[in-house]
Amino acid sequence: MPESAVLTQPPPVSPPASLPVRALRTIPGMLLLLVVGYGGKVIEEVVDHLAKVYHLRLPTGEYILWAIMLGMIIANTTGVPEIFRSGVATYEFWLKLGIVLLGARFVLSDLLRLGGISLILVVFEIGFSLVFMTMLGRWFKLRPKLISLLAIGSSICGVSAILASCGVIGADDEDTSYAIAAILALGAISLVAFPLVGHSLHLSDHAYGLWAGLAVDNTAEATAAGAIYSDAAGKVAVLAKTCRSTMLGFVVLAYAVYWATKGEARVVTNKAKFLWQKFPKFVLGFLAISVLASFHYFSPAQTDSIANLSRWVFLLSFAGVGFRTNLRELGKQGARPFVVGLVGEIAIAAITLGLVYTAGRFSTL
Repeated sequence: MPESAVLTQPPPVSPPASLPVRALRTIPGMLLLLVVGYGGKVIEEVVDHLAKVYHLRLPTGEYILWAIMLGMIIANTTGVPEIFRSGVATYEFWLKLGIVLLGARFVLSDLLRLGGISLILVVFEIGFSLVFMTMLGRWFKLRPKLISLLAIGSSICGVSAILASCGVIGADDEDTSYAIAAILALGAISLVAFPLVGHSLHLSDHAYGLWAGLAVDNTAEATAAGAIYSDAAGKVAVLAKTCRSTMLGFVVLAYAVYWATKGEARVVTNKAKFLWQKFPKFVLGFLAISVLASFHYFSPAQTDSIANLSRWVFLLSFAGVGFRTNLRELGKQGARPFVVGLVGEIAIAAITLGLVYTAGRFSTL
């Protein structure tokens, strides 16, 4: 064989690591999530102690913000070393597991108590977000598929929705990165802005939780924003956000068909299979646990244990929210997608807040 042929041969490809090896590699990162999440609890206890000593009134749920802030500080100073990254990336799994376990605290009567008005608001939010974000993106002359990604992300479940749709509509990596960066930045802002607005308007736990579940994009941030306000608000936020998530497959399918008719995406041949692939499976787990709780399958002690476990699991996911917020990377993506996202999210938040506030005057919100 000629020497030139030897030199141009590609380097050998290492075989993929086995499942046990990949699992072992996640342990350092998961321990880091636990340490940072528990660090948020420790800071909360210290702050609560100082508040009692100096007679200060501080909002509940502070450990969530502290855990997120600790993760953000690490991500934006030293960065996350390679050995921790695969474990840190599991935060979304812990989020979904926490929501499934949270189902033990909901019985069917709780699900029904969300009410027909709340479900109508969920449908309205999805439709309004899709239409308004599309119009806004066209006005700012963004690329068409970037507009689609921002519309899908803002209407359903943020980054998860964008990742579920980018491949099926044929969006390129640059548009996907822009959309994710905008949604992540806005999610970080919502963690501070929403509780402040809720407290200033003296919203009830139910009204605030419904608003957070309607208007905050990412499931992690919606869950955190609700829990920061109160435990009861956190439950309602999870429920409203879960209702939005169930529409993911239908919205992505609609966009896939739209772009396929333009010859810019593959045709969906089996729509039922497509919907099942895109349907968020953790919703089924949440409903299954809730049904068991409704029929008193769990004893009160078991229900308390499951609820306590869900709080520990959420600690890991909230720490992960902080780790994934890299301000340097967000700054590289440019201003226009962020401006479109910001203006759109403010409009969505304002409209849904007005509807929730109005509905509360005529119902039990």
